Amino acid sequence: MPDLIKTAKFGGTSMADFLAMTRCAQIVKKDPDKKVLVVSATSGTTNLLTQLFDSTCADEKRGILKQIRERHLTIAKSLDREAEISVKLINLLDELDEVSLSAKTVTPQLKDKLLSFGEMLSSTIFAEVVSQVTGEEVYWLDAREVMITDHHHTAAEPDIEAIAEKAEEVLLPLISEGRVVTQGFIGSTKNGRTTTLGRGGSDYSAALFAEAINADVLEIWTDVTAVYTTDPRIVPDARPITEISFDEAAELSVFGAKVLHPATMVPAVRKNIRVYVGSSIQPEKPGTWILKETRSHPVIRAISLRRDQTLITVHSLDMLHQHGFLARLFRVLSKHKISVDLVTTSEVSVSLTLDTGANAPGRENFNEEVRKELSEFCQVEIENNLSLIALVGNNLHTTSGLSGPVFGALEDINVRLICHGASSHNLCFLVDSKSAEGVVQVLHKKFITDRIK
Repeated sequence: MPDLIKTAKFGGTSMADFLAMTRCAQIVKKDPDKKVLVVSATSGTTNLLTQLFDSTCADEKRGILKQIRERHLTIAKSLDREAEISVKLINLLDELDEVSLSAKTVTPQLKDKLLSFGEMLSSTIFAEVVSQVTGEEVYWLDAREVMITDHHHTAAEPDIEAIAEKAEEVLLPLISEGRVVTQGFIGSTKNGRTTTLGRGGSDYSAALFAEAINADVLEIWTDVTAVYTTDPRIVPDARPITEISFDEAAELSVFGAKVLHPATMVPAVRKNIRVYVGSSIQPEKPGTWILKETRSHPVIRAISLRRDQTLITVHSLDMLHQHGFLARLFRVLSKHKISVDLVTTSEVSVSLTLDTGANAPGRENFNEEVRKELSEFCQVEIENNLSLIALVGNNLHTTSGLSGPVFGALEDINVRLICHGASSHNLCFLVDSKSAEGVVQVLHKKFITDRIK
């Protein structure tokens, strides 16, 4: 077993085609410590698979299946062992055809089964690409042998103890012999049913694998060169961040930064695993290290933006000097599996935010039935087309004179909700979506660009 063990995750754009896979294999070749390689489906494949269970037309399904088949067999044509790998791919593709075309009803279990094919296909090819580029022994591992989860299909919860046991039994012996290529995103119940960790779960999978083998480093290779002070598409002079703490990175991922899946930090924090974010397209550029302790602790490190937020405000005079109202409110939300982000209260009202973006889990759960239940004991108001802006940094809750400059810079902006003090690492608020990008630009200039000059 090597002295240093690294787990590396390569995302969908890193698996886009043979050239992209070869670049990733070159990254692997340069570092003998990269032992566990976790991959996403090839770019766009998960979306195609999602279309399969959204479609009710057999001919449309066949067209989608043909696209998936041609994409993967085309990549395989560049392999030295094309014939052998193509047989493996065709077996998977034939199984995908059968599962998709024979399904009468779409269940969460079927969704997980269909979606798993994306990672199974990409990892089959990538294992061969790594072997071809490095000339080393590379083992392909079905992640379902190790990534044990509960039965909550489409958003399964990992069983940490079971994963550790399986990793020791199955994964660690392979690492001692060579490199291992496996899949992100997918897992299995203890009785062998395929599950998934939810969209974007490949980062989380990689972190869970890293935790299970006590890895020293988790690398996330993606299509961006680093974590930035804000989205460069909004602020062109956004700066790459060299180091950021676990806490700051967690806040950024939760409040809109797309570089990392929000759950990724949890296993890394549990085992104090250093995390590196870099670009598989430009690996020579310095990326971002996410660490328990950083050398600098700026008050505002970065600014994130999360669109498609909904503000729910409930009013009731029964709240006045009474107990139990909040418990009743959150019982309703819990019953319908509605996740709440921000909460503010007054004597007779409560405001809370919901993420209603396209990929937000459970976004469809706040429906007419929920509104009807709430209306039985309070008045409900709903505001859409809002965006959440978060200032992320250090000691924001104890930094004197911060709120004045922040909201002074936004004197012409209607701020709908403010949360400050619950966390030492963020100050966040809601604004109308039309104003959101302009707000980010103003705040970035004032607190980051002008500070660094």
